[in-house]
Amino acid sequence: MRSLLFVPADAPRKLEKALGSGADALILDLEDSVAASGKETARRHAAAFLAGLGDRAGAPLLYLRVNGLATGLADDDLAAVMPGQPDGIVLPKAVLGQDVDALAARLAVHEAEIGIADGATRILPIVTETARAVLALFGASRGSARLSGLAWGAEDLSADLGAETNRDGSGAWTGPYRLARDLTLLAAAAVEVDAIDTVQAAYRDLDCLDRACREARRDGFSAKMAIHPAQVPVINAAFSPTQAELAEARAVVAAFAAAPGAGAIGLAGEMLDRPHLRRAERLLARRERAAGRP
Repeated sequence: MRSLLFVPADAPRKLEKALGSGADALILDLEDSVAASGKETARRHAAAFLAGLGDRAGAPLLYLRVNGLATGLADDDLAAVMPGQPDGIVLPKAVLGQDVDALAARLAVHEAEIGIADGATRILPIVTETARAVLALFGASRGSARLSGLAWGAEDLSADLGAETNRDGSGAWTGPYRLARDLTLLAAAAVEVDAIDTVQAAYRDLDCLDRACREARRDGFSAKMAIHPAQVPVINAAFSPTQAELAEARAVVAAFAAAPGAGAIGLAGEMLDRPHLRRAERLLARRERAAGRP
């Protein structure tokens, strides 16, 4: 995945329109974008949307962002949407490890009840929305077979911290949010899943979005979440390797394959070692995964 587009689940017209956005995944939102009074209506719309799609060949992946486990609403969310067999669940305000395990147990029960394979439903937790969740990332050492990645978010964290803002005068993240971002990236590497960058709230500033995407990709993120369809093409372009980058990666892999057992090789006047091979392999693997999506 490169792009994941949030869509309010209580807006059927937006859900239909989002199918043509070009996003690799849609996140039908039952949480922050839906008022408390509209939760049940949003569940019905989400369930109807999933049920009405039929053959999903060529469609984006479909994830549901449920309400946090601590709210007492997540079980009703899951009961409503799991019969529609979403590809995954986005879990907000998640403490990595314990909350993922708790959701996985719930999903296993629903999968058994509707007759689909155990583990078919993936989990994408947002792991930085509370101070407690951020601190849990320091000990990240194990993942879950259901994990499709780790995502980070800044807005809820700023509310939890009581901060006046999460950006400085230049527009850059302030210290606590840089830490949350970096820990998400490190934790994702530790548990061997993709790191997914947070949304950009200023959805009309596409130049800023492009810079943010390219910086995120530079650092190791493989995707970014979006809140508006106009952001999707920018995100997809930034996280898609160029033909030149793919050709270079293939050349590195081929050179090491031609010298089995070598710790280092020379290629185009440059000395390359195993970390270069690993980066090339990861880029090609990411491109292969993305090739199966729209």
